[in-house]
Amino acid sequence: MERRSAAQLVFLRQMPAWVLPFVMAALLIAGLAVHGWLGAAALCLVAGFVGWLGYLSWPALTMPGRIGRVVLVACALGLAVFEAMR
Repeated sequence: MERRSAAQLVFLRQMPAWVLPFVMAALLIAGLAVHGWLGAAALCLVAGFVGWLGYLSWPALTMPGRIGRVVLVACALGLAVFEAMR
C-alpha cells in the first residue's frame, strides 16, 4: 500500500501548504452544512483521507495517536450516517 500511495503523497507534498487544510476544512463544513447524501459524501471523503493517512502512518504512531485516528474516522463516519438520514 505504501508503494501505491507514493505518487499521491508526492503530489500532495508538491502542492502549496495551505491547499490541503483548506480543502479538508471545506469538505468538513460542507458535510455539516449540507443535509442528505451530498453532506454524507463530503464527510466520507474526510474520513477516507484521514483513514488513508492513518493507515500509512500507523507503525510510527504511539497508542494515543492510534486511538485518536480511529476515533476521528469513526466520528466522521458517524456524522456521515447522521447526515444521510436527515
